[in-house]
Amino acid sequence: MGFFDSEIVQQEAMQLFQDYQNLMQLGSSYGKFDREGKILYIEKMETMMERYRIFMKRFELSEDFAAQMTVEQLKTQLNQFGVTPQQMFDQMHQTLERMKAEIDK
Repeated sequence: MGFFDSEIVQQEAMQLFQDYQNLMQLGSSYGKFDREGKILYIEKMETMMERYRIFMKRFELSEDFAAQMTVEQLKTQLNQFGVTPQQMFDQMHQTLERMKAEIDK
C-alpha cells in the first residue's frame, strides 16, 4: 500500500488542512481578540505546527516514492523563498513567540 493510500494519512491530511484554514480565517480577527483569546489562538497554532511537523516527518521517514516526492517538492518550493523546511518551522515558532511577547501590549 502506498503512503497516500492509507485512510489514516488521508484523514490526517484533510483534518490538518481544514484546521489550518480555520485558524487562518480566525487569525484575520486576531487584533480584536482579548488577552485570553490571543493566548488560546497562539496555543492552537502551536499545536497545529507540531501536528504538521510530525506529519511531515512521516513523509520523510517513509520509503514510499510519492511521499519522498512530496518532501522534495516542498523543499523545492521553499527553496524558491530561500528557506529550508526547518527554517520554515523555526520562523513560525519565532512568530508565535513574538506574538506571545506582545499579548499584553
